[in-house]
Amino acid sequence: MARILVIDDDKQIRDVFRQILERAGYEVEDAGDGYEGVRLFKEKNIDLVITDILMPGMGGLETIMELRLASPDVKVIAISGGDHIAPEYYLNVIKNLDTLCELKKPISSKELLSAVNALL
Repeated sequence: MARILVIDDDKQIRDVFRQILERAGYEVEDAGDGYEGVRLFKEKNIDLVITDILMPGMGGLETIMELRLASPDVKVIAISGGDHIAPEYYLNVIKNLDTLCELKKPISSKELLSAVNALL
């Protein structure tokens, strides 16, 4: 069974993603920020990371760079709802970090599972 790490500062999003992913048969770990996410990634056997881009503290860009330092082949889905700038801007920046998938919030369960299944 694949283990997925969800990193998002919004607890509701983490809870919804956990519910969707666990129903689909995945094990889920979650973190409220990039620092906790990187720590969990290093401690657990994680197969895929789903991370928000805009988070306080260690944001998604830095989180992805730290994950890549720990494991260059880590599979990452980057998500963003944007803020005062359109989410597409952030997702285009993320493409330069070689993320394997970028998704714009709001994300449907079908869209989430399709991205996860394609990478695992």
